[in-house]
Amino acid sequence: MYTGVPLASAKSQIFEAVLGFLPDWVQITVLALIVLAVVASWVVKAKRGISRRRASRAGQAPPGAVQYGRGTVTGRPGPGAPSQSGERGADFLGPYAPAQRQESGADFLGSYAPSQQQGNRPA
Repeated sequence: MYTGVPLASAKSQIFEAVLGFLPDWVQITVLALIVLAVVASWVVKAKRGISRRRASRAGQAPPGAVQYGRGTVTGRPGPGAPSQSGERGADFLGPYAPAQRQESGADFLGSYAPSQQQGNRPA
């Protein structure tokens, strides 16, 4: 007898409605995978707790703890890091670098460039 008050949340009703359209073997497989994922997360959590407890009893740092100043990853660049020779990376333009100084073009004034003499300035 339905009283109009839902006994389960909307999420669980949607989940049951979606599973209701699937064949039985798919329903069982999906539910088994969900249970397996929950159990696996419990096992991983328990293993981490046990290793943390063992490490604290032995006076060591827990596994996965960052030890500052002891050769961390930032101290040694990996194979993808740019080399120190300056021939790689975003700043190295290679053959696309602009030519050194060209003595032609719109910015080159040649003999028409103003002189750099200090004494010839009008007052």
